[in-house]
Amino acid sequence: MRASSWKFIGLALLVALASAAGASASDLVLLHGHIYTGVPSSPWTEALSVTGSRIDAVGADAESAARRGPATRVIDLHGHTVIPGIVDAHIHVWLGAVALHGFNLSTPAASITPGKPKLLIARIRDYAARHPDEKLLLGRADFSPTPPFAPTHALLDEAVSDRPIIVHNISEHAMWLNAKALALAGITDEPLSDPVEERNVIRDASGHPTGVLIEAAMEAVERYVRATLTVAEQLAMIQVATRELNRYGITSIVNATGDLAEIKLYAALRDRGALTVRTRTAFGAIATPHRLTPQFLADLDEARTMYHDEWVAANLVKFFADGFTGLLAPLVYRPDQFKTLVVELDRRGYQLMTHATRFDTVHMVLDAYEQAERSNGPRERRLRIEHSSSVRDADFPRYAALSVIDVTSPAFCCGESGTNADPKEPTPSDQWQTFLKQGVVVGFSSDWPCSWPPNAFIGIQEATTREIWHSADTADIIDLPLDGAAMAGARPTGKFYTPEQRVTVRQAVDAYTRGSAYAAFADSQVGSLEVGKFADLAVLSQDIFSVPPVAIGKTDVVMTMVGGRIVHGAIP
Repeated sequence: MRASSWKFIGLALLVALASAAGASASDLVLLHGHIYTGVPSSPWTEALSVTGSRIDAVGADAESAARRGPATRVIDLHGHTVIPGIVDAHIHVWLGAVALHGFNLSTPAASITPGKPKLLIARIRDYAARHPDEKLLLGRADFSPTPPFAPTHALLDEAVSDRPIIVHNISEHAMWLNAKALALAGITDEPLSDPVEERNVIRDASGHPTGVLIEAAMEAVERYVRATLTVAEQLAMIQVATRELNRYGITSIVNATGDLAEIKLYAALRDRGALTVRTRTAFGAIATPHRLTPQFLADLDEARTMYHDEWVAANLVKFFADGFTGLLAPLVYRPDQFKTLVVELDRRGYQLMTHATRFDTVHMVLDAYEQAERSNGPRERRLRIEHSSSVRDADFPRYAALSVIDVTSPAFCCGESGTNADPKEPTPSDQWQTFLKQGVVVGFSSDWPCSWPPNAFIGIQEATTREIWHSADTADIIDLPLDGAAMAGARPTGKFYTPEQRVTVRQAVDAYTRGSAYAAFADSQVGSLEVGKFADLAVLSQDIFSVPPVAIGKTDVVMTMVGGRIVHGAIP
C-alpha cells in the first residue's frame, strides 16, 4: 500500500478518535484529589468528572483525564481532601438570615449578656448609630428567658427607645423586645387573641409585658417583622444566608421551620438563578401547635403540588412536642391531640418530623408514629425525631422497629450533664453509638442559628471527641445555656462526656451527608459522590480523616460546588 494511502487512513482514524472523544468529553474534570465518595463499597477515589450538573464518572486520574475534550474545564485538586456536600438536616434559614442581618452578641469569641449591661447597651447603640436607616434593629444574644432571671424591656429602652429592637435568644425559643417593638408588634396590656400565644407572653404582677416572649408568643413578633420587611429585603437577606452556608460546604438543607410564603422566597431566588443551596422546607413554627384549618391544609397542598424540584421542595410538616425554655421544656400538645394530628397528616401522605427533647415527649412521639403506621398502613415514611437527646433505654429499639430517623446536632451535646436539663439524671444524653448499633439512620445538623456559625467541622470534632466546653460569659444564664462546642465564648475543658458514645470521623461525615440526604428523601440525588448524582461537594483545607480529632474544627472549606458550579472559593 502506498504511503499516501496509509497517511489517509491514519488521518481518518485520528478524526474518528477525536470525534469519539468529543462525544464523551465531560464539562468538568477534577483530578489529583483525596476524595471521600461516601459509597461504602468504594469510599475513596482520586478524580471525578461532571457533565451538566451531574457526576458522569468517578475513578482514577487516568479514567477522568480520558474524558477531557477541547472545552473541558480541568481543576487540579493538588491532593486536597474532598467530601460530598454537607446536607444540613435541620436548620432555620430565615432565622439565620435575621441573625446575619443584625447585631450578634453571642459568637465563638465571646457572649455579651444582660449581666454586662453597660457593654450590651454600648454595642446596641453603636450598631444603631451605624445603621440609621434600618426600620428594625434585629439582634441575637444569650439571656435567661424565664422569670425571675429574665431581663426586661427597660435595658433595651436605655440602649435605643425610638426604634424597635428585637433580640432573639440563641436557642430561638425566646425573644427580648424594647417597649417600641412590643407596641408595634401588638404586645400590650391587653391579652393576645390567641390563647396559646398569650400564655407565652411574660408579664409582670400587674399584667404588663416585661419584654420577653417565649415559645409560641414569638409568632406575634414574626408576623410583625414579615409585614414590616419588604419582599425584596427578605430575598436579599435569604440570599446572604445561603451564601453563608456555602462558605461551610453546605449544599443542601432541610429548613426545619417555615411556611408557604417562605417557600415562595426560595422559589423566587431559584427562578433568578440565585439560589445556591438545595432546600426542603417544613411547615411549622417554634413551639406552636398545628391546627388543621382549611387554610393550613390548602397551603400544605399547594406547596406539595408546586414545589418538588431539585432546588425547592416541600411535603414536610414539623411538630414541636415540647419547647426549650425553663428547667423542663414546656409541652406543646396533649398526647391525644398530638396523635390525632400525626395520624391525619400521615394519612394525607406528608413526611413528619418532630422536635422532642424530653424523655416523655420522645415516648409520646413514638406512640403517635406507631399509631399512624397501624392506622394508615405500610409505606416509606422516613419519620424523624429531631434532637432525641433524652431517650429511655426501652425506646431505642422502637426507632429501628418504626424506621424512625434520629436527627441531631453534635455541637450541643456535651455540657457537664450532656443536654439533660436535670444534672442528676443518670441516663446519658445524645447516645449516637447506641442508635447506630441498632441500625437507626442518623442525620447530623447545625440547627443554625442556634449554633453559630453553621460549621459541620466543629460538629464532626465534637462527635468524635465529645469534649465538654464551658463559657464563663454565660455563667449567669439560667435555663441550660447553649455553650456547646465553640459557641458563646465557650472553651474546651479537656474533660469528656460519655466518650463511649463517640463516633468515627467517617460515621460523622456520613451522618452529615448520606444520613441527612436519606432523611430528606434526597439520597438518590445527593449525599455521596457517585455517577448520576449531583456534583455537590466540598474541598477542604486539611484531611479531616487523618488529623487529630481535636483539630478537625479548624478545617476551612476551600471550595464548595453545587451541581458542578463553584458557589464558594476556588482551588489555588
